[in-house]
Amino acid sequence: MDLEEQYDRLYRYCYFKVRQRETAEDITQEAFLRFLESSHYVNTGKAMQYLYTIARHLCVDESRRRRTDVLDEEAADEGACTEDRLLTGISVRAALAKLEETDRELLLLRYVNEVPVSVIAGLIGISRFAAYRRISQAAKRLREQLGKEDIS
Repeated sequence: MDLEEQYDRLYRYCYFKVRQRETAEDITQEAFLRFLESSHYVNTGKAMQYLYTIARHLCVDESRRRRTDVLDEEAADEGACTEDRLLTGISVRAALAKLEETDRELLLLRYVNEVPVSVIAGLIGISRFAAYRRISQAAKRLREQLGKEDIS
């Protein structure tokens, strides 16, 4: 596992969850620190799953601490970084906002961060087949939302 590449991907994941650049950076650093301190996972096949699990828990803790909706549109617009604007167009962002949080998370992990389906399955506690199916259904719902916007 290339740690530098995973660092950038994990940062995007954290930014997606908390929508604040500095907070996402802090969570990413804390996740890597905890990951590297627990060396028993570093050399297993589940290292990436463990890393994302740590980050996910830290993001949940942060959202509880702030007591705000982590996907608030105003916060997303104010704190959006250049990279985020390049990755998603306005129509895609609007379509994603209409999806459930679990669908958005699955799509981000699989298609933006390129996390293997087996890791995603372990992360959310389902079989690999079920993960493939849920990702496929989420992508279908996103396409439907994009189709609705083209018509409107």
